Amino acid sequence: MMKYFHRQVQLWGEDTQKSLQDKKIAIVGSGGLGSSLAFALGASGIGEIHMIDFDEVSHHNIHRQIAFKAGDEGKNKALINAQIIEQRCPFVKAIAHECNFNEWAEKNIEVDLIIDGTDNLPSRADINIYAKKSNTPWIYGSVEAFHGQVCFIDKASFTDAFKIITKTPAGIAAPIVMHIASLQANLALRFLSGLSVKKDILYYLFFNEDGELVTQKFGLPKT
Repeated sequence: MMKYFHRQVQLWGEDTQKSLQDKKIAIVGSGGLGSSLAFALGASGIGEIHMIDFDEVSHHNIHRQIAFKAGDEGKNKALINAQIIEQRCPFVKAIAHECNFNEWAEKNIEVDLIIDGTDNLPSRADINIYAKKSNTPWIYGSVEAFHGQVCFIDKASFTDAFKIITKTPAGIAAPIVMHIASLQANLALRFLSGLSVKKDILYYLFFNEDGELVTQKFGLPKT
């Protein structure tokens, strides 16, 4: 196993790498953010990854949802991602849940961390409710057009910081999806490996009219 994870072992040592085998995470949503998260975390050595999504692949998903290829239309997204994770890494158990988040929550599966790969505020509110009830930290991520947001939520409450509305998604550039998922994955790995993580700070990233990448951060209100 250590030969497979050689470069990570160089980063944090064999003991930390072994400790990841005892960790369990849930990735809610297996589309744009979710499939990028599956690639970023699926070969990291996390012992158990739960992929959650009721949705099936559509033709217009493929350009920005990196787990899918032409011919996957009609297949469940969580199932495809779980298969890819186990094909890439024999040291990770990937479990597909072909259901929505609330149905998964009823299964009472304990995890160390929940990662948001959804695309709407009501679903994130559901994650927040469950996270508070189960005392589980979670990582929020969202993308739209050329900008995105990331936050490791611990003591703060998502529903205190965001107005929960239903809105029609705007256009989106594929690279920003992978960029935000990468930031989420880095926060996840730091937390799971025992490294320091700044919590309840919202990072807002966007390209301005001059094409400059701007990063802002805001503290979320604590409950």
